[in-house]
Amino acid sequence: MLDTRFVLENADAVQKNCDARGVKVDVPRFVELETQRRGLQQEAEELNRQANAVSKTIGQAKDDTEREARKEEGRRLRAEKETKQVEVDRIGAEADAILRSMPTLTHPESPVGDESASRELRRGDVTPPTFAFPVHDHVDLAAQHDLVDFEAGSRVSGHGFYFLKNEAVLLELALQRYALDLLMQDGFTPMTTPDLARGEILQGVGFIPRGPETQIYSVENHDLNLVATAEITLGGLYAGQVLSEDDLPIKLCGISHCFRTEAGAAGRASRGLYRVHQFTKIEMFACTTPDQSEDMLNLFLELECELFNGLGLPFRVLDIATGDLGGPAYRKFDLEAWMPGRGAAGEYGEVTSTSNCTENQARRHHVRYKKTGEKGTHFVHTLNGTAIACSRALIAILENCQQADGSILVPEVLRPYVGKDRIGGDTEAEDEAPVATATE
Repeated sequence: MLDTRFVLENADAVQKNCDARGVKVDVPRFVELETQRRGLQQEAEELNRQANAVSKTIGQAKDDTEREARKEEGRRLRAEKETKQVEVDRIGAEADAILRSMPTLTHPESPVGDESASRELRRGDVTPPTFAFPVHDHVDLAAQHDLVDFEAGSRVSGHGFYFLKNEAVLLELALQRYALDLLMQDGFTPMTTPDLARGEILQGVGFIPRGPETQIYSVENHDLNLVATAEITLGGLYAGQVLSEDDLPIKLCGISHCFRTEAGAAGRASRGLYRVHQFTKIEMFACTTPDQSEDMLNLFLELECELFNGLGLPFRVLDIATGDLGGPAYRKFDLEAWMPGRGAAGEYGEVTSTSNCTENQARRHHVRYKKTGEKGTHFVHTLNGTAIACSRALIAILENCQQADGSILVPEVLRPYVGKDRIGGDTEAEDEAPVATATE
């Protein structure tokens, strides 16, 4: 959420930013309403001041007639003040709704345009493999090795749910521990978070908990919602708190289930585990000072790259264009892993994203910090980043690590956790070659 004074003083720049991000916001209307609200608020305060002044003179009245007249004047002034305040609140609510719909200002280096304008920054250490045998997608591979039961998931919970089985369970647990070990080495505090959060917590982070555009599952007759990411719960962790500058930055990594309606998702690229209604994710979250946030965003990106380079998976890094940024994000980077089973010849698919939300979420949640020896407080900056979204990481592992004999190599960094080198085939065999011949 933007600062009201900033919007009033920079209305043209704010409108331009909204337009560049493809968000329909009537900034001039907000300026009109807020100016009107402030004028009415001053009138209400003046009426209240006058009513208080009259009340103080009641005891000085010469007789009952004058006393009753002054009481009546006081009642009239307070009634006018209340009428005026109702109008202030009505206009304020309309103005606040517009303010909350305004996206964060955008980093000057972010590409301008829709999703197609996102810019590739670099690629990982491993290049997409070539295969000397027919490539299978993860759905076929999962069926061959009895790793995922989509049919049972659909019977029990509906389309988009699934049961992980056998080595897929071991791989998911291995991915969680692999990510946690790396993040804890970098000073992150590990946390498991609630799967439910109140509506105001979702709104503070920037999610829409209810309504036709929501991607959130809500609990009927309760102000509770299933979380779409641990960003929601970690983002609400310090709501209303005043932190010490000496304690910043705070780096957290949260393990949570994630629930998303994925309304409208369809097509071959979305089949299997790519767009599901529930998955497990390791999420990075940080509270920083404004001076620390850009470095923290770069750290999150480097950690994501380190995780996927460590898994030996090909990926590319995208600087996300303005039209594809979420409302709270100032800048966002995505990692897209190569998925050989997508499309006719393989495609990149998003596996992680990391965003600097500057003070947008902190303003909504009133998360501030105090400098030693200074009066007043300042809003923190918040950042989030996917370490591992297990379902999509599983896709990349199964499809990139498939072998000619039908087996699937387990990435070396996961073998201590999984307890085996490969799924199917000769599990005792030594690795004779890389996953596939890489193109240079």
